[in-house]
Amino acid sequence: MWDENPRSREAVVIVALVGLWLVLGGGAAAAQEKTRPQSSARKPIIVCSTTQVADFTRQVVGDACEVRCILAPGADPHTHMPTPGDAKLALSADLCLQNGLHLEGKNWMATLAKDAGKPLATCTDGIKPIELEAEGQKIADPHAWFSPRHAAIYVNNIVKAVSALDPSKAEDFRARAKLYLQQLRVLDSWIREQFNVIPPEQRVLVTSHDAFNYFSKEFGFQHRSPVGWSTGAEVGAGVTPERRKQVIDSIKSFGVKAVFVETSVNPKLVREIAREAGVKVGGALYSDSMGEAGTAGDTYIGMMRENVLMIIDALM
Repeated sequence: MWDENPRSREAVVIVALVGLWLVLGGGAAAAQEKTRPQSSARKPIIVCSTTQVADFTRQVVGDACEVRCILAPGADPHTHMPTPGDAKLALSADLCLQNGLHLEGKNWMATLAKDAGKPLATCTDGIKPIELEAEGQKIADPHAWFSPRHAAIYVNNIVKAVSALDPSKAEDFRARAKLYLQQLRVLDSWIREQFNVIPPEQRVLVTSHDAFNYFSKEFGFQHRSPVGWSTGAEVGAGVTPERRKQVIDSIKSFGVKAVFVETSVNPKLVREIAREAGVKVGGALYSDSMGEAGTAGDTYIGMMRENVLMIIDALM
């Protein structure tokens, strides 16, 4: 039985009009929503071990993939201990990329990828490494990116891996890589030109661990330079008192003007050695990782540029 109250009749009319709108208008809107194109598919996620590998990868993939990095700027890959967060990051990956040559101490990146069931590509494949001697054993020097020629091999390995991940974008990946490889060639020529101002006998580079062997070999620094000592169990387990004395004596005998700390290594020891050897500290070089976002060394080309200028300022 209908209520004869006028307000009740008004309510019935309003309800009827709303129902009519839902049928005629709302239904059409809902149908339109169903046919509206959905947002683009999720971008592939690439998880990299080091900041250098991540930068090379971003140069190749652009915005086509999401690039994430395990190590933060300033972190040491030799001594890094994987965390639950690292494992979660690896689980999110469509592809994992590592430096290789045991830079990632105890192969932590390979372990993360294996445990997560994710494909892994190694950026140093095809590089003939420099051999180091540590405690009577020969090991491969993993710091191959310090030669721009080797950096080009990293890039080509990355192109191969990401093209297999997303073949539809392979041409774009190769095009970006072609431009970046030209930039690496320019960087190589620029470094050689800059170092021409340093007489060969003054090209002695002393740093806080053995990261600059490829750099020294590539750009004419003395191969018998007292280039420092290793950090981490994979590459020498630090400096012994005997090694410390050898480094100090070597610095004095070479007539070194300056020694350098590194952004990824505690500077305390090298500052003590510099004081005992009677030389200055030339500054902090980027080595196992790049700089914080927004700094001059937050890309591979930027870190190399800033290192070169710092070395020249200290040794001239």
